[in-house]
Amino acid sequence: MKSPNDFFGSAPEVHLWAPGRVNLLGEHTDYNDGYMLPVATPQRTDVMAARSDDGRFHAYSATLDQAFSWAPDESSPPGFARYIEGCIRLLAQRGQPIPPLRLYVRSNLALSTGLSSSAALEVATLRALRALLKIDLDGVTLAQIAQQAEIRYAGVNCGIMDQMAASLADEEHMLFLDARTLDYRVLPLPANSELIVINSGVPRQLAESKYNERRAECEAAAGMLGVQALRDVTDPAAADKLPSPLKERARHVISENNRVLEACGDIDAARFGELMNQSHYSLRDDYQVSIAALDELTEVLRKDPDVYGARLTGAGFGGACVALCRTGTAAAAGRRAVDRVNAGGAAATLLIPAPTQ
Repeated sequence: MKSPNDFFGSAPEVHLWAPGRVNLLGEHTDYNDGYMLPVATPQRTDVMAARSDDGRFHAYSATLDQAFSWAPDESSPPGFARYIEGCIRLLAQRGQPIPPLRLYVRSNLALSTGLSSSAALEVATLRALRALLKIDLDGVTLAQIAQQAEIRYAGVNCGIMDQMAASLADEEHMLFLDARTLDYRVLPLPANSELIVINSGVPRQLAESKYNERRAECEAAAGMLGVQALRDVTDPAAADKLPSPLKERARHVISENNRVLEACGDIDAARFGELMNQSHYSLRDDYQVSIAALDELTEVLRKDPDVYGARLTGAGFGGACVALCRTGTAAAAGRRAVDRVNAGGAAATLLIPAPTQ
């Protein structure tokens, strides 16, 4: 693994970072113009940058110990550099001259866990480019460019939530997001509560999953219901007229938006936990994106007397789960859940709160 000094030959010109995100409620709603409640993770991705002296772009990931190089008129090789190239190309298309650069990436965000390591990479890259090249770019616009980088260069037809969270969220508050208007506001977590995040140990491959298929099903359901997006329907029973599986997909999105809106009101931690449980059941049964490992893990958490509720977080098909628990109990409750499922052969790990060394 190369150090930054090895890679740059001296100190980098800029060093910026962006967090991952955990979504508390509002899963698979962002590409339906809906509502979400993410928070930032303490884990993050760092990007250091400097101008290149050989006329080529160079990207190195210390986390993966992978290096890529490409000429300005070439595409980057497949891999993490595609996300970086997307950010560079999209800034150039906005009229921003981008000289050849060297970019050094390191991250303590676990990959393929559903904590949005890709959005953290995109946002950290754009922050580094903004600082290095003195670009006038606000947080929302930056998130929009990051989203397009993932869609157009990494081939994932994602919504805007992950990039907005990486750009705007913090670890102490929920970030309410409206995907249609991009309005957002910062909200407190429920009183007397804190978060647990556990990696199930089953990697999630978003680009290779059925994510894009779910998005197409939602678009078809919206068309049959005569609305621009499923966000425009508020009664889950309206989905009953649709054929399966469009009925189930729409019912999840409609009910999930309602859960987010209720969670933004004056509710206590116990009710918030109930909404998280309902969200997981909907993702499991109607949206069919859960897996056995996540179902077991969330069920173990729900049975803990210190836990209010638990659900998968991220697109599903593997990855992590999030739970809301009583203040001061997260570390112990998280360890109990990990020990319980691992005794049965799982390979779960506690991510938040981060285990002490």
